[in-house]
Amino acid sequence: MEKKINPSKIKFESYQVTVIVLLALTQFSVVLDFMVMSPLGDMLMKSMSLSPTQFGLVVSAYGISAGISGLLTAGFADKFDRKKLLQFFYVGFILGTLFCGLSINYPMLIVARIVTGIFGGVIGSISMAIVADLFPIQQRGRVMGFMQMGFGASQVLGIPISLYIANAWDWKAPFLMIVGMATIILTAITFKLQPVTKHLDIKNDKNAFHHLLHTLKQRHYRTGFFATALLSLGGFMMMPWGSAFAVNNLHVLPGQLPILFMVAGVSTLFIMPLVGKLSDKMDKYYLFMIASFWMIAVVLIYTNLTPVPLWVIMIFNVAMMIGIMSRMVPSMTLVTALPEMHDRGAFMSINSSLQQIAGGLAAGVGGLIVVQKSKLSPLEHYNHLGIVISILSLIGIYAVYRVSKVVKSREQQKSLQAIKETNVEVKTESLW
Repeated sequence: MEKKINPSKIKFESYQVTVIVLLALTQFSVVLDFMVMSPLGDMLMKSMSLSPTQFGLVVSAYGISAGISGLLTAGFADKFDRKKLLQFFYVGFILGTLFCGLSINYPMLIVARIVTGIFGGVIGSISMAIVADLFPIQQRGRVMGFMQMGFGASQVLGIPISLYIANAWDWKAPFLMIVGMATIILTAITFKLQPVTKHLDIKNDKNAFHHLLHTLKQRHYRTGFFATALLSLGGFMMMPWGSAFAVNNLHVLPGQLPILFMVAGVSTLFIMPLVGKLSDKMDKYYLFMIASFWMIAVVLIYTNLTPVPLWVIMIFNVAMMIGIMSRMVPSMTLVTALPEMHDRGAFMSINSSLQQIAGGLAAGVGGLIVVQKSKLSPLEHYNHLGIVISILSLIGIYAVYRVSKVVKSREQQKSLQAIKETNVEVKTESLW
């Protein structure tokens, strides 16, 4: 009897490694563009005299425009070479980021974030569709782990460097840095990434609008959409106020912010590969559930902190990263297993859109909850955000359970079908 090979132990081919690196770098630049708003938040609010509500709208502008863009492009996502789609939207992202770096007032910044969101918000879904096309589910945990390292790398390298540049010049400089870096990445994608067209071999006569409706009508797809939206609400509600809370409430010096974000980022570089391997070896839902309870405990404590030594704040930031990342990898791996190949592009676009819209709305709501009486006064009601996030996380545990149940049911059906086909082949051979 031929011995079965565990796909999770198969080494990646050289081209697969290239794809992972390119997509991880792309994610790094897009994530950095969004994530840098949080550490620059305190500086930006003081520079433009923005209230928490106004800053929340700056963050929301990106998320909501990204979500709407994703919905509008979802119907077209499976009708083109995924490489060309990635190139098109990445160029738009670069131009939008350039506009951010050239903004001189609040209205210009809002428009710039909208433009950046329209293009940048779709890139993640295209990347996920490419991963789903090129890697089997048994390997996707590792791939997701490496791709999500872009999140950690943005904090290890991107955010600290951005803060140093911003402290040396002003808050606009980091966006111009991202433009230069993204241009180099775009050149590498153009020459190194092969066309991704396997999905085009599957005949699909639906027009873009009907394809979008078809995807939305699938009940198990909607289960994944609901879970993704819930996961986004919590993170986006708390994240924009990270630097403002650290500076004004915990008395972290602006010069210490790069160190704070770097330590948290370094931790994710060690955490993500381990979480990716765990996600491929153990039940993904159980891993997600454990991480959710961990994150709830850390968030409730952190949002109620008063001034403490910097090393204590670092420990809590690392602990939060462990919870956030350990939830993200297994949940996204499960969600990518829901769509059929001919629906993957549309599914990922809609999923990413709902994620962005939910995040944008959460940032706006967070801006309404958090209050700051003056530029130098502490944030008020930040602990209320912790309570809301904890409640959403508990609901998210149930939502991901439903996704896991659907995925396991489908895997069992496929296994039974494979056994039946094997039995038919054996019977046929015995007849001969």
